[in-house]
This record gives sequence, C-alpha cells and structure tokens, in this order.
Amino acid sequence: MAHHLANEIPTRLLMWQRVRRYAVPPSMIETATARRAVGDWAGACAAARIDVDFDLRAVADRHGTVRAARLRADLRRLAPDLLRWHMPRIAPDGRLRPGLTTVLARYRDPDAVPLSLVVRTPPARADAGQRMSLAVREGTGNDVPGRIPRVHPHPHPDRRFRLDLHRHLWDAERSGDLARRCGADGPPSTAPPPAWLDASFARDGSWAVARWAAEAESLSRAEGLGPRGAFTVRSGAGRRAVFGLVAPDDGHVPVLAPLREPLPPQVAAALPVLPEAAARTLPDLELLRAGLITPERLHPLVAGALAACVPAVPPVASGLLHEPDDPHRVECRGEVHRIALRNGVLAAVDHDPATLRREELLVALGGPALPCLRAIDGVHRSPEALPAVRERLGHGDVSGALAVVTGLLGPDAVLRDGPLREELVSAAARRVDHGLFRAGLVPEHPAAGARADAADGGNASEAGRRPRLDRRTPRAVRLKRNGLSRPRTGLFR
Repeated sequence: MAHHLANEIPTRLLMWQRVRRYAVPPSMIETATARRAVGDWAGACAAARIDVDFDLRAVADRHGTVRAARLRADLRRLAPDLLRWHMPRIAPDGRLRPGLTTVLARYRDPDAVPLSLVVRTPPARADAGQRMSLAVREGTGNDVPGRIPRVHPHPHPDRRFRLDLHRHLWDAERSGDLARRCGADGPPSTAPPPAWLDASFARDGSWAVARWAAEAESLSRAEGLGPRGAFTVRSGAGRRAVFGLVAPDDGHVPVLAPLREPLPPQVAAALPVLPEAAARTLPDLELLRAGLITPERLHPLVAGALAACVPAVPPVASGLLHEPDDPHRVECRGEVHRIALRNGVLAAVDHDPATLRREELLVALGGPALPCLRAIDGVHRSPEALPAVRERLGHGDVSGALAVVTGLLGPDAVLRDGPLREELVSAAARRVDHGLFRAGLVPEHPAAGARADAADGGNASEAGRRPRLDRRTPRAVRLKRNGLSRPRTGLFR
C-alpha cells in the first residue's frame, strides 16, 4: 500500500520536489545521454556542467596504462547527469553542498599508490552555475596534474558523502541496482523501529533504518574490517550515534544492535561512517510514494529502476510549483484587452501605436498609465514567473531561465529596473566569482586577510570578523579570550 501524507507535506520533500523540477533540466539529460551513447564522456560532462580537471595521458604516464584504462572505462560508464541528480544538497534551496569532495571510484593495486576518482563542488562564494569538477586524487593527498591549477577548501574526500560504494547513483550500467539498494523492490517496512533506537531516528521518516545493517556490512568489508564491528551514523550537527553489527557466527546475517558500553570520543571518531546515501531513504522513493512526483518527471534511469516497484499514486497539488499564466487578458477602461508578443516585444494589441505613444509620453510627464501599460511594466519588473526564474538561476540553468524570460517578454525586450533585472545581474556577477575561483585568481578565502590582520593585533571589529585562535594569535589575546574573568552572556541562579 502506498504511503499518503495525512497532515502536511514535510519541508524536505518540498525541497526535493523543487530540486527534481529545476536542478537537472530535461535538456541537460537529453544532451548528456546522447553524447554518452556515442562514447563522448567529456562531452557528456560538459553538457552536465562538470569540468574535467585531469589529463588521462598524465595519469597513464604517472601510474601506467592499466590503471588509466580502468579509469577510462569508468568515465565511459559515468552518467554525469545522473551524478548531478544524486549529489548531496543542502536546505532550504536544494543547491549542491558546497566545498565537497566525494569519491566515485577507488583504484587500489598492491605496491602502487592508491588512486581515486573524485567529484568536487566549489565553495559557497563561487557556486554560481552549480558547476562541479572531476579530478584524480593520489593516495598521498595530491591531485594528478590537470589543466587548471586551483585551490579547493576541502580537497580530501568526505567520509560521510562517498559514492564509491553506491555506483548505481552515477554508473549508467549499474543504475538497475537502485531499486534493490534503496529498498524499493519490496513492500514498505511497517515494522516499528527498535525500542533502543534514539527517538530522533524514530521520528524522522527519512532515515532508512531497515537497510543500515546490510549497508554497514558492505562498508565494513570495503574498509577491510570484516563483516562485524561498530560504525557511526551522523545524526545531526556535531552529533553521531554508534551502532554495532552482531551475529552468532559467520553463517548468519548480522543485525543492528546497540553497544554495551559507550566508546571514548576518540575511538568513535575513528569508526567507519555510514554514507548519507545509505543512511537515508532515497528522496525519489519518498516523492513517488507521497504522490509529489510522477515517474515521467524522474531521471530516465531512475524511473526505469523505480517505476515497476512503486505503485501509481495520484499527484498531490502544490501551489509552490504552479506555472503562472501569461497576462494575455487585462481589464482596461471597462473593456478586456489583449497583451501579446508583437515584433519580439510584449505589447498591448488593442491599442493603436499613436495612442500608446501618447500614453507613454503622459507617463513620462508624471501622469497615470493605462492598465495595459501598467501590466506590461509589471511583467518587465516583477513577473509572476519570477520564482521559476530564480529557481533556474539558483541551480545554474541559465539557458532555461533566459528561455522563460524570452517567452514571456520577447527576444527584443529591454529589461527595466526591478527584481527580475536584479536577479539576472546578480547571477552574472556570481558567475564572475566562479570564474575567478576556477582560474586560481582567488587563492584563499576573502576573510583570510582580515583574520590574519586581527591575529597580528589589528582591530577585529574593523575587519568585520571575529579572529580565530591559532598559534599566530598573540599571547595577550589568547589569555583575554580564554580567561575565566571574561564576561559571560548569561546569568545562572
């Protein structure tokens, strides 16, 4: 039986609904799929707005042709549009998690330097266009020399967001495993969570507790720790829960169980971390079961894996994704007039040119405007389609946003001052910041200079940021910040 939302739609599902609508447009999927079908993996990455920051020849020269061939085979199986579809995102806008390095595949050979194929997202200050980049990382922590040298804030892979154990989320040939790995091939679990499980996991329906044991076993084997042992699940900002896998012997499937004694923080921090892709329920599965999306709106590879496993559910109406109608009809001087595109611009059809020129001159002199002219001016400044334009610009779909504007105002329209123009200008300025980051012209965070000045004894208030304590901080400042006599922000009785 399909799930229905009894009260209200959870905020996270509304976010994922917008992400599925705007983040990976159909034009990107079609172009990337066509290029991948002919073996052009680099063209597919370009269509999905993924930059390639390595050279296969450099990989072959440094690590041999055998490992380069394995890397090339994975690149040909890579569906970059599917990777973008499943990349980690942050609330509330659903944009790509910034400053992230995620492992896609590992290449480990005896007596050889380990290699990893990673995908990276730019920091938040340079995330315009929502572009990503592919790189090859060596076991020493360095990247194989590529085309554009650049500084990344977090070059090391994140243990929480790793996809090397979930190839079905980016490998086109393994996408059929999605239903089995996310639990969609069986009936929804109606069993109550274990009594010993923390209440935060039991209340939140996005946790896939039923799959933790199987996923944790695969994680332990991949880390070379055997099928038994302890692992952690990140339950919130700065919080983690520790669980164990227990079984009578190797012939039994391990099950999830609490630890008998709490582990020291240092020991718990060194345990394997269950990846987010395994810890939480697949958003597409939740959207389908809630009726917030139809299989036709999913990625073709995702829809092919889930359509046969999830029964059809009537779509739920949501005002957030309502497509506004163009202002074709306006009540003007007691009559209903038409507004339509004429000669590449939006114009009042039922007024002759002489009348429009006279009314425009009257407006320039400070007089009242015709309702038709007011409607056209409002569409130029703040149209009803502005939220859709914002969503597309936020997810990097500039061509889609311009197509909406062109279809609404015409290809020859001149934008007027207002929210629409501000959004387009802001998007262009942010793309410049991304270009500077990609070119390596911003080697460090803009606040780093202010922090250094404050650490050298400068005025932190003038720098605009609170200085961090490090080994370069003067001793007097450290004593003042850490002393027991510093003022407290609260009173205790």
